[in-house]
Amino acid sequence: MRLTEFWDRMERHLGPAYARTWAETQVVQGLGGRTVAEALADGEHAKTVWRAVWAHLQLPPSER
Repeated sequence: MRLTEFWDRMERHLGPAYARTWAETQVVQGLGGRTVAEALADGEHAKTVWRAVWAHLQLPPSER
C-alpha cells in the first residue's frame, strides 16, 4: 500500500479535516502504543499501520 492510498482511506473514514489530527494524537495499541504519525515516521509500512487503524476503529472486513 502506498502512502497516498493510506491517507485516502484515512480521510474517507475520518474526514479530510480530521484524519491528520487523529493520526498525530490518537495512540493505537496495535502500533505498540504509538500514534499513526509516529509509526510512519519510524518506518512502519503503510499497510501495517492501516491494519492497526482498521482494527482500532473496528471497521468492516471489506475495508481491510
